[in-house]
Amino acid sequence: MQKTTLKIIIHLYIMKKIKYILFVLLILILAGCSSTNEITIVPRKAWNAVNPKPYNSQIPVRITIHHEGEYFNPDSNAAKFIKKVQVWGMSKARNWSDIPYHFLIGLDGTIYEGRNVFTEGETATEYNPDGHLLISCIGNFEVQEVPKAQLNSLIKLIAYCCKKYQISPDSIASHRDYSNMTVCPGKNLYKYVKNNYIKDQVKKLLN
Repeated sequence: MQKTTLKIIIHLYIMKKIKYILFVLLILILAGCSSTNEITIVPRKAWNAVNPKPYNSQIPVRITIHHEGEYFNPDSNAAKFIKKVQVWGMSKARNWSDIPYHFLIGLDGTIYEGRNVFTEGETATEYNPDGHLLISCIGNFEVQEVPKAQLNSLIKLIAYCCKKYQISPDSIASHRDYSNMTVCPGKNLYKYVKNNYIKDQVKKLLN
């Protein structure tokens, strides 16, 4: 009789633990879902970022789309590439305070945290990036097509940033819209800016 009671108690305890674990897993799954309210962003520590140098502060008031400008193989490691961009940008080659962009997006749609949104971005061209929230899509879209996953993540990220930082979607533009020195973000990405596809999709998510 005592053994039967003990088995029942153990069984109930195990079932309670299983329910708790399933509940936690459900919360984690829901937290990882992409939406206007919440998206998954890979933190700086995941790509081994170093601390920034002193920087200029800003309040973001517009969204500006870039491409990284270097052909990127889908099989390459995006995190290592982003680290390389930071090292180059902070070296004597540019002497920037950090990686120049606030967010970067891989070909597979993975979103990576760049510099602090409230710090002014940096550029090798003549426009003043103060107030610009800079998003860079990894790849060279003068020669590469934009993968659907990357484009979709760009739209979701912009919608998220517009809502979180109170930025008008009508401010969405690209690097080449502010500079005569570049074709960035490349013709294959710029076409979605020029025909208002990105802006229209962002507005649908915000409504």
